[in-house]
Amino acid sequence: MSEVVTETTEPTVAELENEGDVAADYLEELLDIADIDGDLNLDVRQGRAYVSVEAEGDGLALLSAPDTVQALQELTRLAVQNRTGSFSRLILDIGGSRDTRRRQLETLVEAAAVKLDEGSSQASLPSMSSYERKLVHDIAADRGLVSESYGEGTDRHTVLRRR
Repeated sequence: MSEVVTETTEPTVAELENEGDVAADYLEELLDIADIDGDLNLDVRQGRAYVSVEAEGDGLALLSAPDTVQALQELTRLAVQNRTGSFSRLILDIGGSRDTRRRQLETLVEAAAVKLDEGSSQASLPSMSSYERKLVHDIAADRGLVSESYGEGTDRHTVLRRR
């Protein structure tokens, strides 16, 4: 039996920009159907396409809830994959939802650090998406904590410890 080895390569900036364009087209259609005004901004950072939707006032309030952003991100990734034939790791931000979520995660890590300071050997955080876990790992490292993810699928969560 021969073993098949497939090599994965990181997408080029041009491919990521194309992902962003495809995602923007999909999201514009979705916003039009929902009769929601929003401006789309595209960027490429850290090997990922970033698409942000912004609007004046609270026009995006219903869409900026974390679970809604996550669901729309997955739908947008599927639309991009369907159009390009390639897996997408794009990040969607709606109305500053990513900054808001990062602040919430920083608060969770700070609360976990307090538990560790009070004598706990470890502190478990709730289940979260891979992107949120990555943010937690970064935040924890900045605060001198060790972080590891445990569990599978929707039960995957992060555990923090002191070094």
